[in-house]
Amino acid sequence: MHPITVAVERGGVVESRHRVHGVKVGRGKVVEAWGDPQLVTFMRSAAKPLQALPLVRVYESLSDEEVAIACASHGAAPEQLEAVKRLLARSWSSEEDLECGPVDGSRLRHNCSGKHAGMLAVCAARGWPKQGYRLPEHPLQQEIARLVAEAAGVEEELLAATDGCGVVTFAMPLERMAAAFSRLAQGELEGAGRITGAMTALPGLVEGPGRTATEVMKALPGAVAKGGAEGLLCVGFPDGTALPLKAVDGASRPLGPAAGLVLGIQSLESAPVENSRGNVVGRVLALVDSG
Repeated sequence: MHPITVAVERGGVVESRHRVHGVKVGRGKVVEAWGDPQLVTFMRSAAKPLQALPLVRVYESLSDEEVAIACASHGAAPEQLEAVKRLLARSWSSEEDLECGPVDGSRLRHNCSGKHAGMLAVCAARGWPKQGYRLPEHPLQQEIARLVAEAAGVEEELLAATDGCGVVTFAMPLERMAAAFSRLAQGELEGAGRITGAMTALPGLVEGPGRTATEVMKALPGAVAKGGAEGLLCVGFPDGTALPLKAVDGASRPLGPAAGLVLGIQSLESAPVENSRGNVVGRVLALVDSG
């Protein structure tokens, strides 16, 4: 099967095209594929629900807001920043303890600050040093690497690099990402039910209105979805079906229409193209490439 083509039309003319690879896995087997299911790429922020597993394992009293923000790529909305602050308080930490870079002069406003706050909380609970918690040699990152490999069913050491926020990120084939989200969505990993419950209860906190992962969770109750930088989206369902989508050009724009097409979400299948005046001047839509 060829990759999904997402076309950008303006005035009835196709102005550009994106190519999106994806694979649907169910009951441990590939059900359908678009493009290369073995395409290797980094999970980036799509790994956040897995990176939050140590957090929910050491704290029983977390609110849904705290769990969701630990898995979030937030837009610095007031309710999102408040959730980050509450999670920071778990470890008696401050904004200065966050090892992500500042956005508009504030580390709290970085879209990964919730993940970082959760990592600080784990360090406090486990008696690990807070300084350098983001580095690959820190015991927290070593534990997360083991958990991600376990979730994905990868026996060898994961290919790792540094994410945009300074934390370790992992690369694997799309089919292995599907396996990880399948296990997450089915609750096969200790603490997974706590994470998926919070994310599906508060999809707007996880990313935000109009963001593809949030809109998928709103449209398909029970589905857990998370986006990652460079054009990645991972979706898992309680029945074990899972689907990662990867835009090879790294754009996020084609993910909504591609997800709408393969998941049957009509509201996402086409997205408007607007000019600076707010006028709709085109559309972005997905189709299965036949050649």
